[in-house]
Amino acid sequence: MTTPTPPAPAGVAAPSRLRNGELRAMVAKVLADTGTAMTPRAIAVQLGGRSSGAVGNALQTLADQGHAMITATAPLTYQATPTTAGVAAAAIVPAPPTTPRPRPTTTPAPTAPSAPVSTPPAAPVTGPITRPNGAAYHPRKLSGMPDVTALRRLRDAGVPALMYGPPGTGKTSVIEAAFPDLETVPGDGDTVVADFVGDYTKTDDGRYVFVYGPLIRAMRAGAVLFIDDATIIPPTVLAVVYPAMDGRRQIVIKANGGEIITAEPGFYVVAGHNPGVHGAILSDALASRFSAQIKVSTDYDLAAELGIDPRAVKVARNLFTRQTKGEIGWVPQLRELLAYQKIAAALGEKAAAGNLIGIAPEEDRDTVATVVRAVFGTTVEPLALGARA
Repeated sequence: MTTPTPPAPAGVAAPSRLRNGELRAMVAKVLADTGTAMTPRAIAVQLGGRSSGAVGNALQTLADQGHAMITATAPLTYQATPTTAGVAAAAIVPAPPTTPRPRPTTTPAPTAPSAPVSTPPAAPVTGPITRPNGAAYHPRKLSGMPDVTALRRLRDAGVPALMYGPPGTGKTSVIEAAFPDLETVPGDGDTVVADFVGDYTKTDDGRYVFVYGPLIRAMRAGAVLFIDDATIIPPTVLAVVYPAMDGRRQIVIKANGGEIITAEPGFYVVAGHNPGVHGAILSDALASRFSAQIKVSTDYDLAAELGIDPRAVKVARNLFTRQTKGEIGWVPQLRELLAYQKIAAALGEKAAAGNLIGIAPEEDRDTVATVVRAVFGTTVEPLALGARA
């Protein structure tokens, strides 16, 4: 049974280019106003003929966030939830008129990049920002402005950014704070092309449908793709993203019949790199795609401001000084200092200090123990089980 298509609602004139997340809010408004289950195509008609693929991506995001629910899979339909109205747009922006064009049957030739759209620079951010997991992110300085603001301006300028630094320094945190419209690919040595573009999946009625991956969802929504641990992904796999980043702004999904996907305005790629991690290689091909490469290290002043035990911060600073002299390879980062605080609250400060020694690599453990003993004024041991309680 096909869901009926309600009449298109009255709208207000607006520019054709939508801001990040605006289409999702418009889709939520249609669901909330209609109150019935609708297909992506029916909602696209309601919105004046916008891309049903982009609408489908917006619906999937709403469903993932709990602001919509899937009511059927054949055809795929969605319905509002009690929270849909809260994320709905105030008005519907009609789609701009378009001229139909034939679908190419072969991979399109590269084209020159279009002229950048003139947009006002992102306004400086003040105060902490709430990340998707509910944690607060405290912006740091980057080129004289808050790092979140700087990243947003790089996006506006179309300059892909590579964030590099040891694990636990906050690379993911700043990216999540800067870009609420984030699609993430967690990289590892087993990452495959399907993890980027999607793959076929079997529905409850036995059919196979192609489910688009994070790269396609980000391209269609004009959102941000974050490639975490990009440098441990096989180069042949990572190459699938490159055509979307250059002047072509397109990729071909060979697994889905050669479907061509064109990136919407706002699409942006940012990546993370952990130098020194086993298997991490920053190839020339990857480095050349990221014009901005930003070092991320732990801000020990921020650690102190967050209320972490000053002795633990002092240990980290001391070890950092030794690291710069080549005496040691490992230093506690913000992640380890936050863990110290939690362990101290649960097991006591001596146990937390001992854990700083225990988590250090074996070759650095003696040096860490020496620094901990000097700062805490007592000998502590790594956490270990003892005699029967």
